[in-house]
Amino acid sequence: MFEKTLSACAILICLANSSSALEGFEKDVVKTSGGDLAITFIGHGTLMFSFRGKTIHIDPWSRLADYAKLPKADIVLLTHDHPDHLDRAALKLVSTEKTALILTQECRNQGLEGTVMKNGDTTAVSGIGIEAVPAYNVVGIRPDGRPFHPRGSGNGYIMTFGGTRVYVAGDTENTPEMKRLRRIDVAFLPMNLPYTMTPEMVADAALAFKPKILYPYHFGETDTSRLVDLLKGNPAVEVRIRNMK
Repeated sequence: MFEKTLSACAILICLANSSSALEGFEKDVVKTSGGDLAITFIGHGTLMFSFRGKTIHIDPWSRLADYAKLPKADIVLLTHDHPDHLDRAALKLVSTEKTALILTQECRNQGLEGTVMKNGDTTAVSGIGIEAVPAYNVVGIRPDGRPFHPRGSGNGYIMTFGGTRVYVAGDTENTPEMKRLRRIDVAFLPMNLPYTMTPEMVADAALAFKPKILYPYHFGETDTSRLVDLLKGNPAVEVRIRNMK
């Protein structure tokens, strides 16, 4: 009885610590046919989703949060291998032996164990469908001519929660593959030069595949009001601005 009481107390303490650690972050709730999807906006390219008792971390980065205090991951998705997206310290803190890690081949090449998804691959984890979408640069290139994000090296991910499709684009431009997407309910599109997109490029993509809700993210000092102005008068796309510098 004493051991059970200690165990219950430990669980309550962990829950209290997690709740306290999340207080500084904005959160939205999206209704789905399978229940509420809670979205926590950690910052930059980093997000946390909670759905039917499962926690999904996207590109956890320890510069933005104390992952020792955040909920452990049932699923972690890594979009690519740049250090603001692949952070071993955050991964270690947020993972357990049961965590499913979904990653790119380049992330796998850095010695991480997980399930590699190539562009175009599909899978399902804990009842959540996952599709890998190409994420790459065409315009944004380094002085030596190499793209900041070469084609084939990075993924965006479409996750299906109930019947709701959520697209987290990763570091990418408004590629033809992105513009051909359909039936996207919620989209996270990056908006910072020279690495991803301008507001004009984000607006171009949004008008092509028409997500019901659009969150610009990973936007640094980019003026988000420019995107709002560009999409004003297009009721098919609701732009929501959250703290994702």
